[in-house]
Amino acid sequence: MLQNLDKSQPYFLSLLRAVSALVLFSYGTQKILHFPVTEKVPAIGSLSWTAGLLELVLGFCVLIGFKTRYAAFVLSGLMAFAYFIGHFPRGFYPSLNGGVASILFCFIFLYIFAAGPGPVSVDAKMKSK
Repeated sequence: MLQNLDKSQPYFLSLLRAVSALVLFSYGTQKILHFPVTEKVPAIGSLSWTAGLLELVLGFCVLIGFKTRYAAFVLSGLMAFAYFIGHFPRGFYPSLNGGVASILFCFIFLYIFAAGPGPVSVDAKMKSK
């Protein structure tokens, strides 16, 4: 049974990449496209709006696995900045300062940067041609 898991590991990497990117992408759609609707809409050109634009564009790139390593590296840094600018000033503990998601996204995208997109991706399709 564990041998089957070893064989499917690359596909689980693709799944982790796609699901993580989809969740982050949804933050970008909310900030930039105003979907789903929220009362907190960042002003165009603000730091939060710029982060939303990166979440939208690069999140989509990681979602489909296009230029994945570059996009994941930038998103990992974005999430580190989000934590230290937006959450850390509110306190040391992530569970109390609201920064859990930022930390997890930071390290998930750092892992994807190192591991690559996995076999189910545009990058893998382009490499095989």
